[in-house]
Amino acid sequence: MTQVKKLLNDSFAARWTALVLIALMMFFAYMFVDVLSPLSTLLETSKGWSAETYGTFCSSEYFLNVFAFFLIFAGIILDKMGIRFTGVLSGAVMVLGAAIKLYAISDMFTPDSGLYRFLDSFWTSFPATAKLASVGFMIFGCGVEMAGVTVSKAIAKWFKGKEMALAMGLEMAIARLGVFAVFRLSPYLSTWANETMPTVVTPVLFCTILLVIGLITYTVFTFMDVKLDKQLGESATEEAEEQFKISDIGILFTSKTFLIVAGLCVLYYSAIFPFQKFATGMLETNLQMPTSEASGLFSWFPIGAMFLTPFLGAFLDKKGKGATMLIAGSILMITCHLIFALVPLTKPIAYIAIILLGISFSLVPAALWPSVPKLVEERYLGSAYSVIFWIQNIGLMAFPIIIGWSLDKTGGYTVPMLIFSSLGLLAFVLGLWLKIEDKKKGYGLELPNIK
Repeated sequence: MTQVKKLLNDSFAARWTALVLIALMMFFAYMFVDVLSPLSTLLETSKGWSAETYGTFCSSEYFLNVFAFFLIFAGIILDKMGIRFTGVLSGAVMVLGAAIKLYAISDMFTPDSGLYRFLDSFWTSFPATAKLASVGFMIFGCGVEMAGVTVSKAIAKWFKGKEMALAMGLEMAIARLGVFAVFRLSPYLSTWANETMPTVVTPVLFCTILLVIGLITYTVFTFMDVKLDKQLGESATEEAEEQFKISDIGILFTSKTFLIVAGLCVLYYSAIFPFQKFATGMLETNLQMPTSEASGLFSWFPIGAMFLTPFLGAFLDKKGKGATMLIAGSILMITCHLIFALVPLTKPIAYIAIILLGISFSLVPAALWPSVPKLVEERYLGSAYSVIFWIQNIGLMAFPIIIGWSLDKTGGYTVPMLIFSSLGLLAFVLGLWLKIEDKKKGYGLELPNIK
């Protein structure tokens, strides 16, 4: 009788421990991404940043990923070098970028320094502090997007044939807990040392330290992954080198269904993450409330998504309906932004809109990311994720600039919210198209993951 060899990821405890170690890095990364989002008005008063300056700074996170094609290279590195090398590299890049951003907004970066004078000598409408902070955010952005691609492939590897959608949903839920935490903590940390003199430095320092811890947790995971590869009798690097070819990337750009998914992704996320950057300021203005209260109100958005996403992932694993979930999520997002744009805002109405957005942000990511392995071959799955992230980054870079510009021009949030709702409408159209394509070609997007 042939005895079936039990692998490390066959152990329930081992694969879920691996997930926690992976997800912690993304938890801390998401905290750093939005550490300044609740403090946009403080940046205006303490650093002299306008809404357009702040929007441009926010978009800088994606600049190198888009124009230097770093995310495409990240996918190639991932498919060539494997999840261990790429994950550790992404964590180190995040820490480096965070350190530069921290220095830029600190009191150590003064007009007396040569670097400050050099940066202040061109594009004078954009403050030197914002220029250097943007450089740091660009570098951090390379790391965090590389990490996102790597984490997706790592989970696909460890949960193949198992609870993949649930695992991806839980990873996203943990990451979103980071958004909730930072929207709660940032205003508090800014006044922790001195309530009469709030500062943006303390929250950024705190989150930079957490990024170092996240790098350590992922490094611990790599030791588990080495053991799994030894059991498989192969190394991830060797497997990737034997099977992956650079020319495989061309296949992605000629796949209509893959491009529909990528387009839906960029439209949907462009109405979520840029909105997070401006949501606190919008609530402050429209509800006439202090920063801490507005930030606390919006912090419930990722909490709703955090709790629902794992359940929706489990539903997707057992029942399917992935394409339908994408359509439903787009409808809810349109509704939320139209409420903020057209309905006279009160606190109860704001809570309703935020809850709807949280449900939407559960439906779409829970269905989107586990659908990608159904559309592409495993040998270039890392590159597939990286191409989607690259296309997504184009929108994430462009729309903070557009929203900041429209905010300065109109002096209110109606036009920005209408822009966001229009993105949701286009995502809805692509969701319908995807469902039609799936019905024609049988990709299995409406089928369960567990067989």
